[in-house]
This record gives sequence, structure tokens and C-alpha cells, in this order.
Amino acid sequence: MLLAIDVGNTNITCAVFDGKTMAASFRITTKLPRTSDEYGMLMHNLIERNKLDPKDIEAIVVASVVPKIMYSLTSALIKYFEIQPVLIEPGIKTGIRLDFDNPKQVGADRIVDAVAAYEIYGGPVIVIDFGTATTYDLITESGVFVGGVTAPGIQTSAQALWDAAAKLPEVEIKKPKTILAKDTITSMQAGIVFGQVGQTEAIISEIKRESGIKDIKTVATGGLGAVIKEETRSIDIYDPALTMQGLRIIYEKQKKHK
Repeated sequence: MLLAIDVGNTNITCAVFDGKTMAASFRITTKLPRTSDEYGMLMHNLIERNKLDPKDIEAIVVASVVPKIMYSLTSALIKYFEIQPVLIEPGIKTGIRLDFDNPKQVGADRIVDAVAAYEIYGGPVIVIDFGTATTYDLITESGVFVGGVTAPGIQTSAQALWDAAAKLPEVEIKKPKTILAKDTITSMQAGIVFGQVGQTEAIISEIKRESGIKDIKTVATGGLGAVIKEETRSIDIYDPALTMQGLRIIYEKQKKHK
């Protein structure tokens, strides 16, 4: 089985694949400092809690945008699973071409999402990841990752709102019954959700206009992406497992090139 790990700014998302089937998935918070032993024991326990045997893990693939935890995490994987993980980094075979001034600046998470969207749904495709940052990336029909947009994430924007304004409370991020709010909580929910919907539609529209490419499908992923998908016709597909599938696909490409 394959253990796929996506290290994001907020969470470490993990999935165990049995072939192409996702047998289990779980999350670990990124922001707590941990030793290699803590990472190793935690992952072992979570795999067992999903009624799987850690000894059945035969390979590990990791994408990370948080360099400072990678020493402890990598050490944990080597020590507790006795496996040298495959890292998503410059030079790895992905099946897409990066048309960037400096390809090394492209985040591993964006590459993984781009590969998954292109391989599963085909190009041209705009892939959106609603994470700590919201990213919008365009991959052409021939598999060229031509560029994209980075914007504040939904949770990040909301956190900035209630951190900066002393009298504004933390609220659940969900669509309110009306945009014409008559209380503070509803007005904040309306601003957060419909503000993100407006941003999403405007950016997708501008990408389509500037690229000149017709019939571009739009695929979204990320925790709060489902909320936005329900409020706009600009997103064609919501796939919560897109990043994990991208990690699996890239790992399989490495096996073919050995």
C-alpha cells in the first residue's frame, strides 16, 4: 500500500492507497511542533485506527509547503516505516510542463493538484484549491501549466477580519439565509461566503478571457470548496480527494521511469 502525505500550512493530510483505491484518510495539525518519534507514533496509531496494518505500507510520497517540519517528518517515516519517501520536488516526473520564469518557485501542492486535474479530468482545466491560500491554476490541453493566481484563503480572510476588529466574533463559515443581514454574525457570513464567490467568479472569468481558450473545465478542491461550489456555476467539479490522487499518480509515474 501507498501512504500519501500532503503537508499544508494548516493541516498534514494523509491517505492510504490500496492500488487506486483510497483505503483510509486522516489529518494532523501542522502548527504544533513535533519530534520525529511523535510523528511516527501518531501516524502508526492513526493507520491502525483505520483498521489497517502499518507494516503493509510499501511506499510513501510527500508534498510539502512547510520546509521547517520536513526533517522531523522525514526522519519519522524512515524510522517508523523503514521507507525513504519520494518527495515532490524539482526534477520529479509529473507528466506536465511548467511554463514559469522560475519553476522551482511553484509550490508542490499546486503541482500535485495540476497533475491530478489534468490526468483525471483532462485539459484545458482550471484547478482551484481552497486552502490557507486559494490558488487558481491553468493547465492547457497539451499539459502545460501556464500560470495562475494566489489569493487569501477563505479561513485566512475570515481570521483577519475577526483578529483586526475587536468587536467582531469568530463565526461558522457557511452561507446565511439572506445576504441582507440584520445581525453581526449573519452579515459576516454573507461577506465571507459571497465575497469568496465573487472573487472566484471574477478570477475564473479573467483567466478564460486572457488565455483565449474556450471550453475550459473548472475543478475545485480544498476543505471549504464545497461551500463555494454550491453557490456558483463557475465551478464544474468539486473533488475533495484531488490532492491525494495527484500524489498517487505522481508516485506511479516514478515507478514507470525507474
